[in-house]
Amino acid sequence: MHRGLKISVVIPCYNEEDGVRHTIGQLPACVDEIVVVDNNSTDRTAEVARSLGARVVRETRKGYGAAYQAGLPAVTGDITVTLDGDGTYPADQIPELVDHLVDQKLDFLSASRFPLQNPRAMNFSNKVGNGILTVGMAVLYGKPVKDSQSGMWVFRSAVYPKLRVKSDGMAFSEEIKIEAIRHREVRFGEYCVDYRPRVGEVKLDKWRDGFRNLFFLVKKRFS
Repeated sequence: MHRGLKISVVIPCYNEEDGVRHTIGQLPACVDEIVVVDNNSTDRTAEVARSLGARVVRETRKGYGAAYQAGLPAVTGDITVTLDGDGTYPADQIPELVDHLVDQKLDFLSASRFPLQNPRAMNFSNKVGNGILTVGMAVLYGKPVKDSQSGMWVFRSAVYPKLRVKSDGMAFSEEIKIEAIRHREVRFGEYCVDYRPRVGEVKLDKWRDGFRNLFFLVKKRFS
């Protein structure tokens, strides 16, 4: 626990047996519950996660959003923290982020990767793509953020059922922020974190996923 609050961490994984071992190993002692979503992995991701004390939820529908739709309702903590299973997000900063959420009386805190503390943690094309999507979100929704694609969020678990998040894919990361920002009962904030080089193989198709995310932003705005 931290600040009298039970902390749950949700980690979506697809073939991340090395990454999830590293990620769970970096979790601070204040984390009470680890939920790993095995998104149809063909390696030992689930076995490794269980051996390290995680509760594994299996989701057969492939997709980043599908994994979160299975994992987020499974938490039992007061605070939910999300991390990718590749070691890129700083698990050691969880207490610092929870402190900021509580002290600033926020409900949803998105961990911004920008400005990058380690420029080598993200290649140039990814920086450009993230910039385009972040600007696109600001233009379409009138709510500028620093990092629309961040996959690390810290929020009060009671908030999630209030958010109408439907994307099964990578667009889930921008959609959950849009829903939190637009909800009149949710206080939203951002906090800069130390984004790090990934552990293991890159699985994203950056151009395909980037265009899909941009299309999703436009479709959601005018639907």
